[in-house]
Amino acid sequence: MRAVIAAAFVAFVLSLLITPLAARLLRALRAGQPIRSLGAATHTGKQGMPTMGGVVFIVATVLAYAVGHGVLATMPATATRSAGVTVTGVVLLGLLVCCGVVGFLDDWIKVRQKNPKGLSKKGKIIGQVLVGGGLGWVALGFPRTVNGYTMTVGSEYLSLVRDIDWLRTGQVFAIVVFVFVIMSMSNAVNLTDGLDGLATGASILVLMAYTMMAFWQYRHWCPDYPASQAGAYCYSTRDPLEIAMVGAAAAGALLGFLWWNTSPARIIMGDTGALGLGGLIGGMAMATRTVLLTPILGALFVIITMSVVLQVISFRTTGRRIFRLSPLHHHFELVGWSEVNIVVRFWLVAGLGVLTALGVFYGAFLQAYG
Repeated sequence: MRAVIAAAFVAFVLSLLITPLAARLLRALRAGQPIRSLGAATHTGKQGMPTMGGVVFIVATVLAYAVGHGVLATMPATATRSAGVTVTGVVLLGLLVCCGVVGFLDDWIKVRQKNPKGLSKKGKIIGQVLVGGGLGWVALGFPRTVNGYTMTVGSEYLSLVRDIDWLRTGQVFAIVVFVFVIMSMSNAVNLTDGLDGLATGASILVLMAYTMMAFWQYRHWCPDYPASQAGAYCYSTRDPLEIAMVGAAAAGALLGFLWWNTSPARIIMGDTGALGLGGLIGGMAMATRTVLLTPILGALFVIITMSVVLQVISFRTTGRRIFRLSPLHHHFELVGWSEVNIVVRFWLVAGLGVLTALGVFYGAFLQAYG
């Protein structure tokens, strides 16, 4: 627990202190965000706002993770708690960093060419597929055996709160599922990142929930149970403490970033942060074995993504738009809601999704002992 708290605290402090410095540097470098002419009129004041702020909390998360391992190094190593870097850490931080790199390329093109379109859709898809496929192979290809349990970061089974025994996909399709989850979440967070603090606050809630679930799995880890309790309700996720530490570090880093990103923002995360966060959230879903729970946990991301999907389908099939503008938060801007009202209310929606998902997760555990 000390390592998890230390990682969260260090990430928060680093992000809180570095973000304003990064904002000044990016402004000096004229790394400003170009605004689409189709956007809401209230966004004209955001023209030129420093972007690529995601670099700050990505770096803060990685450094805080290292500090967390430094704390673990002062404690006796056990099968449950290893002081060394694990494959789980490599996969999760790899998703955060590598998806962030894809987003950085997008932001860089926007800044250099003063074009809000940035990297082409094809380019983004190729980047996400390469990242998801490569790290998906790592997630499934390096098992760890502890006390008779063989575990991998990813899984050949679909999962809700644990692996579902009768929903086995096979290794090849499991990598396909891994890629799909990573792409879906990275694009969903990217679509949500349209108002000051919206994606940041929602991501904090989701990552805190994953941290809680991972730490619960750590406390009820199957390899820790004696053979006499083999039938006990437990979790066979690989390196659950590692998952909790990464989630806590990312949530802490985002909390420090939110101080400067909330309205009126001094810096925005850009695609660098949004794609990186989405990749990490998708990886957390795979690592905690909660893939089918993720649409509930990330309800706000799903709602906003579906608003875009429905808008496109409706316009292409009927020539009519369901919303004044998509994603959904821009529709409410044009209706007349203030940016702060939209963000706070959408945070409430995100919180309801998180609470519902946590209820399902912990309810399954309690039901097993009911």
